[in-house]
Amino acid sequence: MSSYIFDTHSHYDDKAFDSDRDEILGGLLAKGIGKVVDVGADMPSSKMALELAKQYEFVYAALGVHPSEVEGLTEDDMAWISSHAAHEKVAAIGEIGLDYHYEDNAPRDVQIAFFKTQLQLANQYQLPVIIHDREAHADTMDLLKKYKPKGVVHCFSGSVEMAKEVIKLGMYVGLGGAVTFKNAKTPVAVAASIPLESM
Repeated sequence: MSSYIFDTHSHYDDKAFDSDRDEILGGLLAKGIGKVVDVGADMPSSKMALELAKQYEFVYAALGVHPSEVEGLTEDDMAWISSHAAHEKVAAIGEIGLDYHYEDNAPRDVQIAFFKTQLQLANQYQLPVIIHDREAHADTMDLLKKYKPKGVVHCFSGSVEMAKEVIKLGMYVGLGGAVTFKNAKTPVAVAASIPLESM
């Protein structure tokens, strides 16, 4: 295949695929999808992502715990990620970050602590990161500037100014479906203001 889609953010580990996961993954190449990164959101999905990566040549795994899932994480969980981060099929640490939107998410200090730990793991293993940032722009930027990872701020929801700061760090800005909404202003402004090669 001379050209194909590289799906850098998928969740084929999700239970919604339990009945037809093998059929769907087995048919991706024929549909022009040449490589896939299955992105962990908690410990079970990170483990499943790695199993899928081992099973399918074109699937890679991102290991990480989403900020809404960090409550109850242990040192053993972080040790598991660390012990598997060097695997040849692990492409990134993610999805990690901060989410201050929901009141029932883990307390901010807990989110920040696990975000720092996972950023340190990414740097230790020289892996890019997949960053989740929702209503936590200032804290997210402070930590990105401190740890200077490579990777992407996924489903970017910040300002044009923040996008430019992300790019200055050598990272990418991931634009989600919000950029297509009729009333979208900031996402459209971000898309218009940053270079195509940084998206």
